[in-house]
Amino acid sequence: MGIANGSMGSRVTWAFADRTSGASSEPFALGNLADHVGDDPAAVLANRATLAGSLGLSLDHLVAMAPVHGREVGVVDSQTVSPVLGVDALVTASPDLGLLVVAADCVPLLLGDPSAGVVAAVHAGWRGVEADVVGATLEVMQDLGAVLTNVSAVVGPAICGQCYEVEHDRYEAVTARAPHAASVTRTGGLGLDLRSAVSERLEQVGIDVETWGECTYESPRFYSFRRDPQTGRHGGLIALSGSADADSADSGLGVAHHG
Repeated sequence: MGIANGSMGSRVTWAFADRTSGASSEPFALGNLADHVGDDPAAVLANRATLAGSLGLSLDHLVAMAPVHGREVGVVDSQTVSPVLGVDALVTASPDLGLLVVAADCVPLLLGDPSAGVVAAVHAGWRGVEADVVGATLEVMQDLGAVLTNVSAVVGPAICGQCYEVEHDRYEAVTARAPHAASVTRTGGLGLDLRSAVSERLEQVGIDVETWGECTYESPRFYSFRRDPQTGRHGGLIALSGSADADSADSGLGVAHHG
């Protein structure tokens, strides 16, 4: 798979992967990271190991989620069993732990405060935008010591507003929460730009936003559920490294859900 790596200061590293290489076979070819779509489990683990390795992590230091298109946030540490069920965001203050988010049209979002030593991975579809999963995640990060003005964000690939046509009720519900989501499709219909919605929410609280990747519907580099109903998932990974001030054992948070 093609992997883009980046950092948020010296302690936070991130990676996004596309589907251009990997161990999965059709129709999930090639870099599927999801274990719930019917792909060969061994192929999924191999792809996840490749992504984890790009951040210097082993597969057993990766924590995934099982999104339900809500606003629940899971706080995790090295004792957490992956995947964490019933959440659309993961937050940790534990070093050397990779948080994985997968998607195929929804927005994968990575957040980090390197000063406080807090990172998060978020899955935001239209329901998540309407429910403000981004805001819920930021609240939990702050509970763990993050300062919003020190948080950086990377918004990953998602379907664009020109390709994501929706019915009137969904359009009204989402744009009432996130006006910047409003778009018009190429056929003149009502569209939702989920990446703009997520970016708008972050910028409201002073967070710098970087984007990576193209429209998932348009680009064969990425999976798109709207384009190919039987398909895999690309994804993003974020991790916090240890430091001289963070050599203590994990915080003992286990798994806590915040709604």
